[in-house]
Amino acid sequence: MKYELIIIRYGEIGLKAKETRKRFEDILVSNIKNAFISKNLSSEIKKERGRIYVYTTHINECINVLQKIFGITSVSPAFQTSSEIRSMSKLAVNLSKKKLSGKKTFALRVTRTGKHDFTSQDVAIKIGNDTVKETKAIVNLTKPDLELFVEVRNDKAFIFTEKIRGTGGMPLGTQGNVLSIIENVESILAAWYLMRRGCKSIFLKTETLNDDIIKSFLDNWFIKTEIITINSKEDIFTEINKILTQKNCEAIVTGHTFSSGLLKTMDDLKDLKKQFKIPILTPLISMGKKDVHKKCREIGLQA
Repeated sequence: MKYELIIIRYGEIGLKAKETRKRFEDILVSNIKNAFISKNLSSEIKKERGRIYVYTTHINECINVLQKIFGITSVSPAFQTSSEIRSMSKLAVNLSKKKLSGKKTFALRVTRTGKHDFTSQDVAIKIGNDTVKETKAIVNLTKPDLELFVEVRNDKAFIFTEKIRGTGGMPLGTQGNVLSIIENVESILAAWYLMRRGCKSIFLKTETLNDDIIKSFLDNWFIKTEIITINSKEDIFTEINKILTQKNCEAIVTGHTFSSGLLKTMDDLKDLKKQFKIPILTPLISMGKKDVHKKCREIGLQA
């Protein structure tokens, strides 16, 4: 059995007011489409409240991309059928036959949205009984070998066996502009945290960091942003103030941590706050060196 689509779930977007939610959903879909285009992956994307669906023949490749799109909490490769109980049960049993054998255990997780002439429990009883009859597997709701998810949404039903974790956060481009001062891989990590919160991050790099490191990071995370190189011989503060105005930036992001020395870090931040009227954001400030290096490796940076 080949999966037919990918279900995409998001988190914080769903808490927004109707118009804001719709705008954020549209930005998320646009980010997904652009990432797929960059990988030459064909797909059809549909959305409804709380869910985005990707119909594609490139299931695994698309999942790899979706895991690096900010704003996505989880994805599931899935099958689709009608919300008629017999149709759901037939599909669920066929899938279970591929996944289960005697003495293995399973659990059904049924959710339902919309108006139906049955309850979630009715669905679970029917599919559960049919699955046990066909596979001889045993129901175990606490620690099963297989979780079988059935998501009924109006006239459709989606059946899947896994939820693959995404990056979470907010879709890139839903918040304001920030200027990230990029001096080393740690400061790229700091920028990553702000982008994960939806901020568009303009990179202001010194001449000390290799361009290939930045390009590799941006490509890996499907990020398109402006990179500005500043010459150390220039009046740096004056130049940065010009850029802040031109690019309408609302904050500056740095990779400062206390692990590099409390007094030096405090002095550096005091100097920055004297020079700029906008907030100075330091998302790594409380992280130890080991934690920073570990997170850098997780997102594909070698610190």
